[in-house]
Amino acid sequence: MSYKIIKEKLITKLLRKEAIIGVIGLGYVGLPLSLAYSESSCKVIGFDINSELVDKVNSGLSYINHISNERINKAVKNNKLIATTLISQISKVDAVIICVPTPLTANRDPDLSFIVNTMESIKPYITNGQVISLESTTYPGTTEEILRPIIESQGKIIGEEIFLVYSPEREDPGNIEFNTTNIPKVLGGSTEECKEVGKALYENIISEIITVSSTQAAEMTKLLENIHRSVNIGLMNELKQLTERMGMDLYEIINAAATKPFGFVPYYPGPGLGGHCIPIDPFYLTWKAREYGLHTRFIELAGEINTFMPSYVVQQTSNALNLSGKALNGSSILILGLSYKKNIDDVRESPSITIIKLLKEKGAIVEYSDPYFPRFPKLKKYTLDLQSVQINSKTLSQFDAVILTTDHDDFDYEKILESSKLIIDTRGKYKKSNKVFRS
Repeated sequence: MSYKIIKEKLITKLLRKEAIIGVIGLGYVGLPLSLAYSESSCKVIGFDINSELVDKVNSGLSYINHISNERINKAVKNNKLIATTLISQISKVDAVIICVPTPLTANRDPDLSFIVNTMESIKPYITNGQVISLESTTYPGTTEEILRPIIESQGKIIGEEIFLVYSPEREDPGNIEFNTTNIPKVLGGSTEECKEVGKALYENIISEIITVSSTQAAEMTKLLENIHRSVNIGLMNELKQLTERMGMDLYEIINAAATKPFGFVPYYPGPGLGGHCIPIDPFYLTWKAREYGLHTRFIELAGEINTFMPSYVVQQTSNALNLSGKALNGSSILILGLSYKKNIDDVRESPSITIIKLLKEKGAIVEYSDPYFPRFPKLKKYTLDLQSVQINSKTLSQFDAVILTTDHDDFDYEKILESSKLIIDTRGKYKKSNKVFRS
């Protein structure tokens, strides 16, 4: 069969929603993507090495707060979604979409082991007429330097028998305005034929496809998006420390600057960066830049400032306690919010966890309150035997200080202000006073 026939046959199946979509990785990216395809009448096979997640999906149960049981249950009952740990089922799908983690090593080098292991595991089951799309955030060149050789080692011709694309995920968990289907999708192909097939893969479920010249350009686009945020947040975090010393309110200043109808985009300081993207992705580019003999000073400086913020919060807490005649060592501290941002159940890279660890190392007695985590989550690097404290006048008054790290809408901020002895506000919810300190 000629490559033109293979391509046209695959595109037709994709556009008619007759193709079977395989999604590898059923986390914060893969599960919403699987549901988007199943709700558009496509059949989806979801793959994950975690058998517990697979069992939950097949039972119609959600493990992500902003995704309802009803959505999963409906997709499963309609025979549009099935989850499995059997990677051999890859041979049955027409499209393979890879949504696996891309963390950093202890030395802040890219860790592509999840991508490599995934490709090696699916390699024996890749068949002609499939499209493979990588969505995991990574450095420019990964698709061509890592995925392509593995596929070609099976004797497959990219752009003729197998169609390879890169299309970065743009999920924003908890965002009620934007979701998988209405966020424009950036896409680059290994060849023009690959890009054409990739566009057919996504345009049935996503409102707008933005094609770029190559997979490298698509990979760089995702990094630019997150570096842009990291650098600007780093600037605000640096200015927060300066304006505090100068006796000014940075939130007031940002909001005033934001009234300019052009040339300014508001970013806000916080206790540090969290989530899988912004604290990690910029370092993928700094690593790659060294290959070209460049030192990305701007990116790394922003990373240093943002990484320092949990320590700054602890310093400010210690200073605030000193003013009330107390030492940090032995003081009881309540952390408000474990999630890395408000209204979600996600603690990946959360600065709250780092702050808790630093406080305990300095001898503080730490507890937390978070409506999304009744018990302290099990983490690989750090875990505690703690339960979420119920917020009321009695419990709040028992703590020497309360640190607002995550501004969940569920918190009763008036009661917190009224009943707390001392508040360290890292989110700008309160005006400064004799018992409210900004950090």
